[in-house]
Amino acid sequence: MYAQAAAAQWDPATAVPWEAEFELPAEVEDAIVQVMTYLIENETAALVVPSRFVAQMHPHFREVMQVLAIQAADEARHIEVFTRRASLKRKELGLSTAGGQASLQTLVDEPNFAIAAFLLSVLGEGTFLNLLWFLERFAPDPVTATVCRLAAQDEARHVAFGMSHLREHLQAQPSVAATLMNSVRRRHESLRHTTGLNAEVFDALVLLAAGSWGCADIGRGHGAVSALKQEMHTARTRRLLKLGFSDADAEEMSALHTRNFM
Repeated sequence: MYAQAAAAQWDPATAVPWEAEFELPAEVEDAIVQVMTYLIENETAALVVPSRFVAQMHPHFREVMQVLAIQAADEARHIEVFTRRASLKRKELGLSTAGGQASLQTLVDEPNFAIAAFLLSVLGEGTFLNLLWFLERFAPDPVTATVCRLAAQDEARHVAFGMSHLREHLQAQPSVAATLMNSVRRRHESLRHTTGLNAEVFDALVLLAAGSWGCADIGRGHGAVSALKQEMHTARTRRLLKLGFSDADAEEMSALHTRNFM
């Protein structure tokens, strides 16, 4: 996995068409900035989590240290390109909410690697894969489409590592399954008073899928975001089934996953 990740590294300066000429309606550009702000915030948490565990590992497990280190490097690159896209036409980033920060804080605070990998990689980054593919599909400009496509390629590796690690962990220690289930329930309970995905991000996603504020367009955009949420749930459930959870347990955990997506 490390060799694959090292071979797939890309240079933000050359891999993204920053010089492409385009002009979007003001409200669409603002929506892009809001979504990019949300991505930056989430990718920052995804950088902090593996970085913290690298420092705790015995050097004998050098291959795993390398995988986590390059995963952190991937996230740093994602933060860079999302920030550059947000700043392309605007001087300020979008809104960050207390609910979103609280959701990400539960990932940063998790001291157990198996639980952190489960919540971050299998559930969170797995859900983000659907989001990035959605953004690439509805991107109104080539820069947005490219940064989302490249980030999704990296995130797919992160999900693959989390799945591989947890499959082996569960085979060696089946009792961990109950621990993982309880971690999802505990996280859901700690966040039940938050609003989840903030309205600004949701509205921005609807507008990007719609392309305009026209009534028919907005209806179509809302339908696309609703379909995205269902795709996320289906994909999460599928990954949980691959880890060996029952249909009922997979359905429950996916339904309890944070509304903030990550």
